[in-house]
This record gives sequence, structure tokens and C-alpha cells, in this order.
Amino acid sequence: QVQLVESGGGLVQTGGSLSLSCAASGSILRLNAMGWYRQAPGKQRDLVAGISSDGRTKFGDSVEGRFSLSRDNGKNSITLQMSSLKPEDTAVYYCRGEGFDGDYQPFGLWGQGTQVTVSS
Repeated sequence: QVQLVESGGGLVQTGGSLSLSCAASGSILRLNAMGWYRQAPGKQRDLVAGISSDGRTKFGDSVEGRFSLSRDNGKNSITLQMSSLKPEDTAVYYCRGEGFDGDYQPFGLWGQGTQVTVSS
């Protein structure tokens, strides 16, 4: 079984920084796109940042220039570096991973979610 395990998050003041990490584990044949989404109360889940297997990144408009995303293919992991955080960045952040497992079956998985709270 493939799993996504998230770490990081927490409480930070406006203007501060935080990092979130996500690692995929289990029987993985190929890990394609990975990324972070976020969902605030009463709102839809939106893309924060995504990264392809070859390192191409895409960012949501509201975080462009403030967040960065890196990937370690050897560890099947990604790290989201968040800076200049604003109260509107407060949300539950979810890791997403897509690929093929050891049985050649496609998967698209979500992590359990981690809370990020930015105080004003």
C-alpha cells in the first residue's frame, strides 16, 4: 500500500515562515506529480503548489513568489517552504501524490492533512 506522510505546519505569526514535508512510502513503481493543496473552513480545496517528476513547478496565484517547492526523488518526498505568511494562508494543507504502485496500478492519494495557522 502506498501512503503519504506529512510533517510540519503549526502556528506562526504574520510574516513568518514554515515548511511542510510529505513523503510517499510503500510499493511504488513510479511517482509522478506531487503537490500541496489547502482548504480553509467553508472553502474548496485549492492548489498551493505542484511539482512534476522532472522538477517543473506550478504555484497558485496567491502564493507565487512567497512559497517554494522542492522534490527529492530518491526519498519520494517534497518540501514546501512558506515565507511571508499571511492570515489568509491559514488552512489545512494536504499533500497529493500520483503514480503507479508495485502492481502497476495507478494511484492518486491524499495525505491526512496538517494545520497551518497564521496569526495576525
